[in-house]
Amino acid sequence: MASGSDRNPIIIGGLPSQVPDFDPEETQEWLDSLDAAVDERGRERARYLMLRLIERAREKRVAVPEMRSTDYVNTIATKDEPFFPGDEEIERKVLNATRWNAAVMVSRAQRPGIGVGGHIATFASSASLYDVGFNHFFRGKDDGLGGDQIFFQGHASPGIYARAFLLDRLSEAQLDAFRQEKSKAPNGLSSYPHPRLMPDFWEFPTVSMGLGPLGAIYQARMNRYMEARGIADTSQSHVWAYLGDGEMDEPESLGQLSIAAREGLDNLTFVVNCNLQRLDGPVRGNGKIIQELESQFRGAGWNVIKLVWDRSWDPLLAQDRTGILVNKLNTTPDGQFQTYATESGSYIREHFFGDDPRLRDMVKDMTDDQILHLGRGGHDHKKVYAAYAAAKAHKGQPTVILAQTVKGWTLGPNFEGRNATHQMKKLTVEDLKRFRDRLHIPITDKQLDEGYPPYYHPGRDSEEIQYMHDRRKGLGGYVPTRVVRAKPLVLPEDKTYATAKKGSGQQSIATTMAFVRILKDLMRDKEIGKRFVLIAPDEYRTFGMDAFFPSAKIYNPLGQQYEAVDRDLLLAYKESPTGQMLHDGISEAGCTASLIAAGSAYATHGEPLIPVYVFYSMFGFQRTGDQFWQMADQLARGFVLGATAGRTTLTGEGLQHADGHSQLLASTNPGCVAYDPAFGYEIAHIVKDGLRRMYGENSEDVFYYLTVYNEPIQHPAEPENVDVEGILKGVYRFKSGERGMIPAQIMASGVAVPWAVEAQQILADEWNVKADVWSATSWNELRREAVEVEQHNLLHPEEELRVPYVTQKLSGSEGPFVAVSDWMRSVPDQIARWVPGTYQSLGADGFGFADTRGAARRFFHIDAQSIVLAVLTELAKEGRIDRSVLKTAIDRYDLLDVAAADPGAAGGDA
Repeated sequence: MASGSDRNPIIIGGLPSQVPDFDPEETQEWLDSLDAAVDERGRERARYLMLRLIERAREKRVAVPEMRSTDYVNTIATKDEPFFPGDEEIERKVLNATRWNAAVMVSRAQRPGIGVGGHIATFASSASLYDVGFNHFFRGKDDGLGGDQIFFQGHASPGIYARAFLLDRLSEAQLDAFRQEKSKAPNGLSSYPHPRLMPDFWEFPTVSMGLGPLGAIYQARMNRYMEARGIADTSQSHVWAYLGDGEMDEPESLGQLSIAAREGLDNLTFVVNCNLQRLDGPVRGNGKIIQELESQFRGAGWNVIKLVWDRSWDPLLAQDRTGILVNKLNTTPDGQFQTYATESGSYIREHFFGDDPRLRDMVKDMTDDQILHLGRGGHDHKKVYAAYAAAKAHKGQPTVILAQTVKGWTLGPNFEGRNATHQMKKLTVEDLKRFRDRLHIPITDKQLDEGYPPYYHPGRDSEEIQYMHDRRKGLGGYVPTRVVRAKPLVLPEDKTYATAKKGSGQQSIATTMAFVRILKDLMRDKEIGKRFVLIAPDEYRTFGMDAFFPSAKIYNPLGQQYEAVDRDLLLAYKESPTGQMLHDGISEAGCTASLIAAGSAYATHGEPLIPVYVFYSMFGFQRTGDQFWQMADQLARGFVLGATAGRTTLTGEGLQHADGHSQLLASTNPGCVAYDPAFGYEIAHIVKDGLRRMYGENSEDVFYYLTVYNEPIQHPAEPENVDVEGILKGVYRFKSGERGMIPAQIMASGVAVPWAVEAQQILADEWNVKADVWSATSWNELRREAVEVEQHNLLHPEEELRVPYVTQKLSGSEGPFVAVSDWMRSVPDQIARWVPGTYQSLGADGFGFADTRGAARRFFHIDAQSIVLAVLTELAKEGRIDRSVLKTAIDRYDLLDVAAADPGAAGGDA
């Protein structure tokens, strides 16, 4: 074995390189040169030379390792800053008016009798970051295209409203109705960016922290996808995400950085407002959040631009020949910088510059006031412009701009940099006067002393307002603006669904496969086929969707640059730059972000996409439920498939895969239309109606959730004169009882309908009970309609009382009602109060476990024999049968013995 010296490894980034040295003499000359630079000019000069060499190596495309982080100074040197094309004086006046109105709006919202709150410190720190974007970068939609997509930081919404007020997009009455959406309707303004609440203004809901950055990444990717597939021209669209440094602690904020780098999304820019503060205190009091984020983004493959200091630091940094100032900046923790933001110039002179004579000498000719106003880069329009221009010009990588600011900037000493500033919602009269003076706002002391602080508008014909309009006109219109230009789609004919309506004959298939067959026929439709976007978290094969690989192909902007291992198989894995299927890896969060971006494309780009997101039902509303709220808020549309559903259907996988509650979680989302179908023909009608409601005339802002199963069953053909209305509204009579004298009713959903049919047979054969079986396709929709009816009746007592659909449908049906499903009882119990008769439910309450399907269903007492017992029990309560038969039934079916149940078909595989 060779010794270490024989191998002579070079350690690069902690890893030994095996590249041999073919010219040791030349290598030694380079090393000697470095030694000479250190000996003769010092370590700092040598460090500078090394950094310049690395910079030149990158310019020449010589592969060298990335540095984890750089000095705590601006990435863009002063000499490299581009010409600033704006009028800085006018833009200062505009921004001052915006700052004033934003703070006044929140302060007025705290007036007695209202007190609805608001946040002013976040926008105060990020105002310049937005203003430069509005004046020079954000593209509007006036050209008929999608413009830029801007994910505004939620807590900065007052500033966006304040700017819209100056542009006459919002009125003073609307500003005064901030956070009073119903009581001041139609003037109410939502607290944060909420497209559902303000559908002509906001595009993206962002205040649920972490979802903004995640959504922005997948929006940028969706833009590229739509361009690649020829659906929309998104070449001029740029995605901007405005984020907080504290927000970056959320796992969703950083969890998908790699996909943006991997796919070279240079149409994406993150702007992280590094005001160094969370809601309660410093983000990294003992550390440096900008340095930390730089290393994380660099490691993920992003282009990083640090915007740390404003132009007042340039002369000091220019004279820092020894590196003492840069070293001081590098080693001062964020918590101390926050203290400097609240202290005097003399304090900064003593504590920052005072511990080294070289530092003291650098500021000896500066006054304390000049030292106090050594500012942070995120407040400097020219520095911000330079960073944005560099981000837009950069190719091949997404860019993050790490901009240092002060939270509460310009609001005065009671706000700036204070730990409590996020929760401070109202300025005192003295605060307002100081704020007014700092911004040079022409409002008198008397106006502030005598009433609520007034808004300020310089006049529609003023120079600054005309400047604002001109800038927006030059950039293609006002933002934020949400515009829906999409036209209704030409929907498929009935024959497209014919196969599903024929049933499965002698073949047994799961409802998952029944849906996939319908989807296959829909994707062949010449009108809408290309608009389907298939999404799955690395589970296409699990759900039987690998059949789409050869034809639809998997989207990859680089294509397939390798020879696939299964290339000779019929269902080979195929990637393509124009692929229709999105394969986001094992990331439910990433898939849901793709779903939202695709589902809102009808508004974002005026071109409807029909996303179909298929996932393990356990990992949908439970794991990414916050994103489904985001989807509803963004008015996104599409189909969500909770596959391998049920608590006992995928039993081999065990507890963490056993979903008995996603239907209940779905019921909490007002934008979600949820179904639990049993058969292929039910799915066909539901999908057809979903396409109509979401993409036809008078389209609705909803999305559909269908739970489908992996248990193979024989699907009956669609009955003649099937009750389509009942299927869509939530319940219809599937099979009437044919024999028996004692009436009863069994309601079941999804995979439980065959158990109900078996129970119907047993009841007739052994207990003289004539039971009807009802397919409850949607417990959720039945409840939703019933609640709406009750609300109407409550408020309209003078009108004839309306009757809920479920009550109407079940009216006249004799006997007790027993409801059963593979869900916890709370799911069917949603309709209990509106059922016209005795009602009892069976369900899979509790934790799931690994076992056979039969054993699991016997354990939860939801199998056919347990349904029989439940019906008999309710009949005994009504005096229709003797209670003694209950013990007989328990003994006959061994209902207390889990092992006695028929294990049924294998249930371990998805």
